[in-house]
Amino acid sequence: MQWRDVSQNWAAYIPRILTEWPDLDEDEVQSIDGDQDAFIAYLSKSKGEDRVAAQMALADWLMGGEPIDVSMAAQNDNANIMASAADVPAGEDVSDDDAKFGDDNVAAEPVGRAS
Repeated sequence: MQWRDVSQNWAAYIPRILTEWPDLDEDEVQSIDGDQDAFIAYLSKSKGEDRVAAQMALADWLMGGEPIDVSMAAQNDNANIMASAADVPAGEDVSDDDAKFGDDNVAAEPVGRAS
C-alpha cells in the first residue's frame, strides 16, 4: 500500500489501523484524517516510542494489503478491469460480454477429470 491510498480512503482504513494498534483512540485516529506526519506523531506518543520507531512500524504496516472496500471501490473499477487483462485469453477483449463467446451456460469441467 501507499500512504496516498490510505489518506484518500482514511475512513476505510481506520478499522485496520485499530486492529494493528488496538490501544489507539478511535476518535483521535479519525481526527488525523490521513495526515501522515500527524499519525506518526500520534503513534509515537501513544506507544512511547521515538518517531523513527513509529515510522518503521507504519512502514511495516503499509507492506500489507488493502481492505477489500478500498480495492473494490467504484473509483478503482477501471484500473481493476485493466489489471484483469493479464488473465484474459489472447483475442478476447477484457470489456467483452462472455455471452459473445458462447460459454455462459456451459458448466466448467472439474479440474483433473474429463466428462
